[in-house]
Amino acid sequence: QVQLVESGGGLVQAGGSLRLSCAASGRTFSSYAMGWFRQAAGKEREFVAAISWSGISTYYADSVKGGFTISKNNAKNTVYLQMNSLKPEDTAVYYCAAALSPTIATITLPGEYDYWGQGTQVTVSS
Repeated sequence: QVQLVESGGGLVQAGGSLRLSCAASGRTFSSYAMGWFRQAAGKEREFVAAISWSGISTYYADSVKGGFTISKNNAKNTVYLQMNSLKPEDTAVYYCAAALSPTIATITLPGEYDYWGQGTQVTVSS
C-alpha cells in the first residue's frame, strides 16, 4: 500500500504561482512513477503531468507545458508540482497518484495508477 497526501492548494490570482506537494508513505516510493491529475467541477479527471520512477523523464499535458514543472525527491518521498502563470481555467481539485509500471503510452491515463491522494483544491481568480 502507498498512502498519498497532497498539500499546497489554495486561492491565487491569475498570473500567480502555487507549489503542490504530495507526500508518500508505505511501500517503496522510489519504485513508482508519479502523476498529477486534476478535475474541474462538472468535468472529467484529466492528466496534468507525470514523472518516471527515476525522475529522469517527465510528461506534461499540452495545456500546462511551459508553465508547470513536476519533480520528485525520492529521499523525501515527495513529488511536487510547481505551477506558474496560473489561469482561471486551471481551477480544479488536483490529485497525485502513483503507478508501479506505466509505459510511455499509458502514463497519462488515470486507469494506469494504483494509488491516489485525496486531492487539494486550487482556485485561480481572474
